[in-house]
Amino acid sequence: MTDAPASPLPAGKYFYDDLQVGAWFRTGRITVTESHIVAFAGISGDFFDVHMDDRFAREQGFPGRIAHGLLGLCLVDGLKNRAEAQLQAVASLGWKDWSFKAPIVAGDSIEATIRVAEMRLASSGNRGVVQLGFEVRNQDGLAVQSGRNVLLMRRRQPG
Repeated sequence: MTDAPASPLPAGKYFYDDLQVGAWFRTGRITVTESHIVAFAGISGDFFDVHMDDRFAREQGFPGRIAHGLLGLCLVDGLKNRAEAQLQAVASLGWKDWSFKAPIVAGDSIEATIRVAEMRLASSGNRGVVQLGFEVRNQDGLAVQSGRNVLLMRRRQPG
């Protein structure tokens, strides 16, 4: 990523043409609850003991049950979509190099800083492809996840 502007993108709607590499914004926060963890286990079918059994999780060196890594990613995607800086996306094209750096536990409050890492026009020229870099932190400022999301975005003036 290149040097980011000193201040984040202000609230508003952003098309591909409005962005530049290095532009960034922060999301709001969400507090992860036991209900999130249990519901995600039910939806995903992932009932692995580290997510469902406090004793097992403690035996593995965690403070207790931990949230699914993919639950964190899903919550961050929702935070991105509800941020004050609204990206005019068409669709997500994929997630890349996602890392689970530290556990997320019930009661943690997470947020993300999102930076425009790469940009290019789609082959048709009427849309843009933007790669966003994510740094996800908990309430203590600890980095818990990071990675990239590739978005197909609308252009202000399709070319």
